[in-house]
Amino acid sequence: MCVERNYNSEIVSLREENSKKIFGPTKENQIWRIKTYEELDKLIKHKNIVNYIKAQRLSRFGHVQRMSDTRTVKKIFNWKPLTKRSHGRPRYRWEDNIKQDICQMKIRN
Repeated sequence: MCVERNYNSEIVSLREENSKKIFGPTKENQIWRIKTYEELDKLIKHKNIVNYIKAQRLSRFGHVQRMSDTRTVKKIFNWKPLTKRSHGRPRYRWEDNIKQDICQMKIRN
């Protein structure tokens, strides 16, 4: 069952300066610098940045799901806190984003 939630304040536009933060800096001759837009475009092979990030997120989710239950990452992913969440609008969790991506991309199974 797909549940889609849209909060206008939660929608983050992936402008060029945000994509620089996502892909991080480059170390060149012992000096760190921010990647240029041309480098970012080449890195994602001229694809839509939003679709690229969704695909990477789903890939990471699949990787975590295939891990054995003894791995620390899997334990943290399956862990449910003992306390309640704070009042107000619930914050998005990584799992919520995965569910939304699966619904939007119409992935079955």
